[in-house]
Amino acid sequence: MSQVEWDDDSEIEEKPFNLVYMRRLVGYLKPYRKTLSIILVVVVLNMILSLAEPLLLGYLIDDGITKGDFNAIHLFGITLLGIKLIGWGCGWVHTKYINFTGQRILYDLRQQLFNHLQKLSFRFFDGRPAGKIMSRITNDTNAIGELINGGLITTVMEVTHLVGIVAILLWMDWKLALLSFIMMPLLYLIVNRLRPRIEGAWTRSRKTMSAINGHLNETIQGIRVVQAFSRQHKNSARFEGINFRNKQAFMRAIMLESTVYPLVEMVGMIGTCIVIWFGAKQVMDGALTIGFVMAFINYLWRFWGPLSALSKVYSQVLSAMASAERIFEILDTDAEVTDAADARRMPAIQGEVAFENVSFRYEETKPDVLHGVSFKVRPGQRVALVGPTGAGKSTIVNLLMRFYDATGGKVTIDGLDVKDVTLESLRRQMGIVLQDSFIFSGSIEENLRYGNDGASREQMILAAESVRLDRVVAQMNDGYETEVEERGSKLSVGQRQLLAFGRVLLSDPRILILDEATSSVDTETEQHIQEALETLLNGRTAFIIAHRLSTVRDADLILVVQDGRIAEQGSHNELMKHGGLYAKLVNTQLNMQEAVLSQVQA
Repeated sequence: MSQVEWDDDSEIEEKPFNLVYMRRLVGYLKPYRKTLSIILVVVVLNMILSLAEPLLLGYLIDDGITKGDFNAIHLFGITLLGIKLIGWGCGWVHTKYINFTGQRILYDLRQQLFNHLQKLSFRFFDGRPAGKIMSRITNDTNAIGELINGGLITTVMEVTHLVGIVAILLWMDWKLALLSFIMMPLLYLIVNRLRPRIEGAWTRSRKTMSAINGHLNETIQGIRVVQAFSRQHKNSARFEGINFRNKQAFMRAIMLESTVYPLVEMVGMIGTCIVIWFGAKQVMDGALTIGFVMAFINYLWRFWGPLSALSKVYSQVLSAMASAERIFEILDTDAEVTDAADARRMPAIQGEVAFENVSFRYEETKPDVLHGVSFKVRPGQRVALVGPTGAGKSTIVNLLMRFYDATGGKVTIDGLDVKDVTLESLRRQMGIVLQDSFIFSGSIEENLRYGNDGASREQMILAAESVRLDRVVAQMNDGYETEVEERGSKLSVGQRQLLAFGRVLLSDPRILILDEATSSVDTETEQHIQEALETLLNGRTAFIIAHRLSTVRDADLILVVQDGRIAEQGSHNELMKHGGLYAKLVNTQLNMQEAVLSQVQA
């Protein structure tokens, strides 16, 4: 699904009930067949006891009250009380087991979604707002849980009741039963007319709720920018529009549902009135007894009740269909970057990297962003990637990490195509530090150990000292146990970057990638990091992306990327002598620095 479809909150096409989705949902019940069997036995037992009540009531009136037989009254009263007590016990067992099953199914579904999301390729997340993905795991799974937890079992209960009631009514008086069913065509017409509208209303409600989550997530993530540009009022106005559409969609769905139920009950009441009129006439003629008519009417009331309940369940089903479509869309999306069937583990990496005529595009319909990129890096070399923004530098390292697969050519490490080895064994030996490194909630120590749980405390402290993180930790009361909160909110930008350096260094990668990794730290901190890297990068192959060319002067190989191609490559001195694009970039930066310095001195 495209970005446009995920962002589109306008009117959407109403879709019919999807039998395929329903079968897939029912498939989640299979692991709990034994528990469901217990529930089914309890439901059938409760149905039998419930259906016995009107007959007993009829006998109580005809054989007890009418004849003045108190022994019969006592017997029927005790029997009815016993039925109620047993029914209460059955209800307790039913409630316990159905909630257990429903929560287990929700657990399974959420876990399956979460596990699948972690396997999906970057391309999936590139075009989808995080808030709307979160909505799939929360709101949509809840809607399906409500259907499984109550809807499906309610359907089983009410259908069995309906079958039992119809059988008893036909057994008691088939003519009177057929007369009472005369309103069924009208009921079918009402439900059939309103069903598509209810379905469309609930689908729109889910779409607008997803939009709310997406906008809320975006606002929270970018709150600093929102406040910096004083966009609170416009942002609130936009949210108000989305919120209003959600309210309208939900209210429309509720109004349609609240129209269906009274109509169903009204149709049932008309059918009951017809039975009362004909039944009363036959009682007056002596053909039927009062107890018989009361029992028949009682069954008839119970007949319309399940129909009303089933109409509510159907609305619940329509709501769940919209959620099922969204959830199964994610589950049916295959990861683009996966292990080949014959993939083998990557042996210990020595560090030789080669790009052989590599091309790449992010989408099939868009042009290539890399065109015939070729270069070779020897083990232990330090490689710098420089060039204008959008030239393709980050794309090159993304292909090396195999976040994406090249659409043409080949990427090899130590002579092995990265597509021929397992992702886990490849990425375990590689490390990357981004410009905006993500810090997880938890302690500093937990974040440092994120890529190497088995590291000793001495190794952890050494990694922290190597990137000067120990100076930050020393200022904190809880030391390495200090909680950094969500996204490392307790730390400054520079401190988060130092923590990211410590994390990747503790994982001891054979290939290290620094993507604008020092751009967020001050000059002094960057100098400390550069000093530490001199020792820590020894023996490792390193790829460094940097706009500040002063940080790449000592690189063994500089690759100048322009318009998705390697325009120049060589050492700093070689490229300066060549007088090409690299020399122009260096001279431009030097001139800018001199201009700034002269202004400061002035």
